[in-house]
Amino acid sequence: MARSDLQPNPAEPGTTSSLPGWRVALLFTVMLVTAAGNTAMQSVMPSIGTALKVQDFWISLAYTWSALLWMLCAPWWARRSDRRGRKAMMGIGLMGFIFSFGLCGLSLWLGLNGWLGSIATLLMFAACRSLYGGFGSAAPPAVQAYVASRTSREQRTQALSLISSSFGLGTVIGPALAPYFILPGLGLVGPFAAFTLIAVVVLGALRVWLPDDTPAYAARGDVVAAPFSANSDSRPRNRSHDGDEAEAPGEVAKISWFDQRMRPWLVAGLLGGHAQAAVMGIVGFLVLDRLGLRADPGAGAGPTGIVLMAGAIATLFAQWGVIPTLHLGPRASCLSGIAIAAGGTGLLSVAANLHAITIAVALISLGFGLFRPGFTAGASLSVSRAEQGQSAGIVASVNGAAYIVAPAIGVWLYGHSPWIGFAVIELLCVAVIVLGLKAMARDDELLHARS
Repeated sequence: MARSDLQPNPAEPGTTSSLPGWRVALLFTVMLVTAAGNTAMQSVMPSIGTALKVQDFWISLAYTWSALLWMLCAPWWARRSDRRGRKAMMGIGLMGFIFSFGLCGLSLWLGLNGWLGSIATLLMFAACRSLYGGFGSAAPPAVQAYVASRTSREQRTQALSLISSSFGLGTVIGPALAPYFILPGLGLVGPFAAFTLIAVVVLGALRVWLPDDTPAYAARGDVVAAPFSANSDSRPRNRSHDGDEAEAPGEVAKISWFDQRMRPWLVAGLLGGHAQAAVMGIVGFLVLDRLGLRADPGAGAGPTGIVLMAGAIATLFAQWGVIPTLHLGPRASCLSGIAIAAGGTGLLSVAANLHAITIAVALISLGFGLFRPGFTAGASLSVSRAEQGQSAGIVASVNGAAYIVAPAIGVWLYGHSPWIGFAVIELLCVAVIVLGLKAMARDDELLHARS
C-alpha cells in the first residue's frame, strides 16, 4: 500500500504546509470536470425546457430535490472522509456525477424524442439528478479537507482559492464546449454524454495516481483510538510549524451548523449563496427573453454559453488574479466581492442586449468569485486543523442549501415581476455586507491558531 497521506512526513513535522504540483492538478481536475458538466447543462437546459414546452419555473424546480440531498449528505460524507480517507470520498463523488449525468441525459433524450411526456421527463430527470445530490456531494468536502489539512494558515486562503477556481475554469470550459457536443442523434443532450465519458477518465486517473490515504489499517500506537474517531493512528502528533493542530488523534467533537466560531461565515455563505443561485438561475431565461429567442430555443444555447463563459472568465480573474495579487484575506474578499456582485445585479436588471448582459454577468461572477473563496477560507480558519473535514462538509452543505429553492424562487419572481426578483437579490447582498461589517473576524485575527 502506498504511504498514507494521513501520516506526517518525518521530514516535515505535523502536517505538510504544501502539496506537490501534480497532486494539486489532479484534485483541481476532479472539481473541474463536475463544474464543466454542470455549467454545460445549465447552458442548454433553458432551451431544452422550451423545446419540451415546460414553464421556466418547473425547469428550475427540477434541481430542488438534488440540492436538498446535497445539503443533508455533504456533512455526512465529510465526517466519513475523516474515517475512510479523502480519496475514497472523491471516488464516490465522481461516480455519483457519472451515473447522475448519464441518466439525466438519457431521460431528456427520451423526452425530446417523444418517448416520454414532458411531466414524466422532468420527474425522471429530477430523480436521476438526485444521485448527484446524494453521492456527488462526497467529493467537494473531501477535496477541500485534503487541501486544508495540508497547508499552513497563511497559505490556506490562496490554496482553497486555487481549488475553488477549478469551478471557475469548469464554467468556462462547459459553456464553451457545449455547442460542439450538440451532435446529430443526440442534439441538446450531447453535452451530457460527453461529460459523462470525461468524468469516467478522471475517475480512472484518480484511482491510479492519487496516493491511498485510507486509514483502514491496524493502529500502531500504544493505545488504539476509538474505532470511529477521525484518525485510527494514536501516536502523538507534533504541532505543525504554523501553530495549528495536525490531524489529531482520538475523538474530534462534532461541529454543528450553529458553532459560534463559524456562524458569521456560514450565515454569510447562506445569504450570498442564495443571491448567487437566484441570479444565475435567471440568466439563461433572461437571455432568451431579451434577445427574443423563445420561438427558436435551439438558438439560445450559443448566446447563453457566451454569457456564462464571460462570467466564468471573470471568476477565474478574481481567484487567479485579484486574490493572490492583492493578498486578500477572507473578510476583505467576502465584502468586496458581494459589493461588486450587487453592482452587477443592478446592471443586469436593465441590460437589454447581449453586450450589456455579458458585462453584467461578468461583474456578478467577479464578485462571487471573490466572495466564495473568502467565505470558505473564513470558515476553515475559524476552526482547528483536526476539524477541517467537518468544516468542509458544513461549507459544502451551505453551498447546496442555496440551490434548494433559490433558483426556482428567483425564476418565479422574475417571471412575475423582474423588478421584485432583482430587488430581493440586492437585499440579500446588502444583508451580507451588514453582517460582515458587524460580525466577521478581521483577517489578521484569523491567522492565529485555533484550539
